[in-house]
Amino acid sequence: FSKASDYNNLVYKNCSSQTLAGSNESHSKSLHSLFQELVPQSSKSKFFKATAGDDPSAAVSGFFQCRGDLSNKDCFDCVNTLPDLSNSLCNKAVAGRIQLHGCYFYYETDEFIVDDETSKHDLIHKVCGQKAKDSSFEGQRDKAFETMESGVIDGKGFYSGDYESVHAMAQCEGDLIDCDCGECVSNAVQIAQEECVGSVSGQIYLDRCFISYSYFPHGSGPSGASGNSDNKKSSGGDSNTGKTVAIVLGGVAALALGFIFLSFLRSCGDKDSIW
Repeated sequence: FSKASDYNNLVYKNCSSQTLAGSNESHSKSLHSLFQELVPQSSKSKFFKATAGDDPSAAVSGFFQCRGDLSNKDCFDCVNTLPDLSNSLCNKAVAGRIQLHGCYFYYETDEFIVDDETSKHDLIHKVCGQKAKDSSFEGQRDKAFETMESGVIDGKGFYSGDYESVHAMAQCEGDLIDCDCGECVSNAVQIAQEECVGSVSGQIYLDRCFISYSYFPHGSGPSGASGNSDNKKSSGGDSNTGKTVAIVLGGVAALALGFIFLSFLRSCGDKDSIW
């Protein structure tokens, strides 16, 4: 969880191994035009998609997304750092993703060949924190995950809240429908449980969503963790303040919540993303 000063720090880059042949002048112009459309939108929106380029063979499509708890100013400041980073980190790549703590950018050109065998929920990046002296906190973490899995759907793709001493956050790509969002977050939770065993914090980034959690054994509040008192707001505009923060579930209630979420996923069936 980042303070405002950390929003622009790089988490990871993911650049396509496919690169442009020869000069990339047309691609650079298209990418520049794309950013000219995206950056102004970041002062009033947390998610925006666009396509740029007069030459069909060099057209570039892309989008940015800011974390749901960022202010409009913080979102703009974060997205405004992405053009230079994209040019330096993914030069000549026909597709790329630049993930910062507060926002990320994805683009692809018409030359990009998508691997149909790649799952939309594949793990892109993970960060597992230091190991705890004992794993007793994982019970709290798993209850926080259960609340988060339900809350991210209620919050229209964004959730930030507490269960006892664990703060959890989740966000789905801006145009992902509820069923796909729930499935993606559920997959990320399973990966966190398998990959970050015993870790007091973790970040799991999939292709269409991310989750993170932190354990505060001394009861530190989430506002201290994120540096933002508005971090309970959903990207859909619904405030979870007071609801997600103060939720304390008993063992029976938490178990029921898990079954409710599984039932929701089953009701979704195998619907495809609208992406």
